[in-house]
Amino acid sequence: MKDINELKFREPKEFDNIKEIIYNSAKEFGDQTAFVIKHKNDGNTSYTNISYTKLLDDINALGTALYSQGYKDKRIAVIGKNRYEWILAHLANVMGGIVSVPLDKDLQLDELENSLIRSKAEAIFYDDKLEELMQQIKQNEKTEVKDFFCMSTSVEDLIQKGNTLIKNGDKSYLNYKIDSNVMSTLLFTSGTTDKSKAVMLSQKNIASNVYALQCMEDIQRTDTNIAFLPFHHIFGSTCIILMMACGVKTVFPDGLKYIKQNMQEYKVSLFVGVPVLIEAMYKAITKEIAKQGKTKMVKIATKISNFLLKLHIDVRRKIFKQILDGLGGELRLVICGGAASDPVCLKGFNDIGVITLQGYGLSETAPVIAAECKKARKIGTVGYPMINNTIEIVNKDEAGIGEIRVKGPNIMLGYYDMPELTAECMKDGWFYTGDLGYFDKDGMLVLTGRSKNLIVLKNGKKVFPEEMEMLVNKIDLVKECIVYGEPDPNDKNDFTLSVKIVYDEETIKEKYSNLSEEELKTETWNKIKQLNTTFPKYKHIKKLIVSHEELIKTTTKKVKRNEEINKILTTK
Repeated sequence: MKDINELKFREPKEFDNIKEIIYNSAKEFGDQTAFVIKHKNDGNTSYTNISYTKLLDDINALGTALYSQGYKDKRIAVIGKNRYEWILAHLANVMGGIVSVPLDKDLQLDELENSLIRSKAEAIFYDDKLEELMQQIKQNEKTEVKDFFCMSTSVEDLIQKGNTLIKNGDKSYLNYKIDSNVMSTLLFTSGTTDKSKAVMLSQKNIASNVYALQCMEDIQRTDTNIAFLPFHHIFGSTCIILMMACGVKTVFPDGLKYIKQNMQEYKVSLFVGVPVLIEAMYKAITKEIAKQGKTKMVKIATKISNFLLKLHIDVRRKIFKQILDGLGGELRLVICGGAASDPVCLKGFNDIGVITLQGYGLSETAPVIAAECKKARKIGTVGYPMINNTIEIVNKDEAGIGEIRVKGPNIMLGYYDMPELTAECMKDGWFYTGDLGYFDKDGMLVLTGRSKNLIVLKNGKKVFPEEMEMLVNKIDLVKECIVYGEPDPNDKNDFTLSVKIVYDEETIKEKYSNLSEEELKTETWNKIKQLNTTFPKYKHIKKLIVSHEELIKTTTKKVKRNEEINKILTTK
């Protein structure tokens, strides 16, 4: 295993809390642009650049206004799409000791009410598109929420109020001293299990992770980042603080269908994303290459550039300039997390000169505990442990695969109001992730799946569904899939290895439009059977369900396995 210190990109300043990070950024980067806000009026488009100095002033004004309304030491929720006002609300909360409760904008009414009740939030910042939902919550009066602040109207009014208070000598918010080790963010997990857990994170948890990421990742103050990941997700909110710590300019996307346009519009140089986004982008690139009849030419060019790379001659960005220009011409770094990425996609981006890295973590670890970096990359792994983490593999099986446990300053305080669940996963300073994996010969972490998803057959053989799914997803007809064990009605201790696939509608139109539904299923089953020949017999898939309807997912595009499998088994 390499010495992690040799892999460092930089030696950044280390801070105990988010307030120190933001104040340092205002000092270091001052007039540099922190955020770009796009305005659309009557077909005209204009932009406002928010400097790091202006960002801090806005946070302090908003926080001062919140204090004046009695919210010191209280809890305030934030819900809505990624936008500047979301950042302001969240940072105004945490930098004044107000517990911030980021919530998923796609929650249904009962889920949202439940989250507000459980969190004891007394106010909420919300996106104007959620106005109707907020009116329903006001009428039901089940929560403790007293103030509803619309991001499009209330935030500016509160900033003006706060600025007046500060001018008149109110320094109560500015002088607030942060306790870095108490709950600062209350974060509800994305709900891939039956009931979402509320994760308690301190500012020390998040600041320590920002420090570790700064050490390892090549993020520069000249970069332009596009905020794809939803901020209510810890990967999104920690990474946006990381960008601010590095002096990066951040822009906001208009929506997934405008990705290419936004990349060109803002000359984006880096972003953090989930596999479904990155794989969709790569698929669009390869389709465009095929459409132009250049697939063979690109393959030859790739072989040449990879050969030259071995001689330390890097010509990728020159050879593939036309492809890169289609992505704005500046894209150089992509960090991917949240789930396993397709190795073909990762290699494809790296082949054209876009460094594409995988990371691994959980909400409970604020979030990153291992990641690749520019100096240490290996497709199929999630890199080395972060510089301030210790990772161990425990309860190993005969193949050396075991549960991943981690210790470090980024480990959560616990689950809110769930002491028993906290005790199950936190023991003697270690957080037991529930994920399975092993270290390869170079000391890089390889994930094999979730312990809860593991299918144990009657003969004792173990099947990792995630590993199988990655292979099934390579079949051209498959857009996505879920591999599961269907209980044997005659033997509750045995399972039939099964798969549900969702068709790739575009591929069907392009290559299989002449086939009936029955013929389409037969074609898919033949491809599954062909795939089976590459597996040991115990891994053979014996049952296929096909669908045109997407799998049930969280807003970060993780499949809700329990819900999806329950749906399959109850609608047979």
